[in-house]
Amino acid sequence: MKRYLRFLGQLGLLTAIYLAGNRLVLWAGLPIPGNVVGIILLYALLNLGLVRLDQVQEAADFLLRHLVFFFIPVAVDLMNWGGVFYRYGLVLALAIILSTILTFLGTGFIAQWLQKDKPPCPS
Repeated sequence: MKRYLRFLGQLGLLTAIYLAGNRLVLWAGLPIPGNVVGIILLYALLNLGLVRLDQVQEAADFLLRHLVFFFIPVAVDLMNWGGVFYRYGLVLALAIILSTILTFLGTGFIAQWLQKDKPPCPS
């Protein structure tokens, strides 16, 4: 029973951070999704020590383990878009590949820039 209450508390904390991210986007008029702001907020809270990892670990692990189930409605809805994929499939595929490559390169350059004055990670 104690474990379930702890899990519900962690889930409540993650939900509160998600809702705070949504509110912040609405309040500030930011052009990014509220869930992205929520993730950034969670990251900041973890780094500042205001939220400890053990306060969200079990619920986060559970959600990540079952992440695939959250994409089932999206995958089913994509079946209605067959004509769009047939007409623009090559352009969409090129956009996905290009954006993936740019994301990898951007992440790599930023990681190297952040680590330039620090010793290399042990291998």
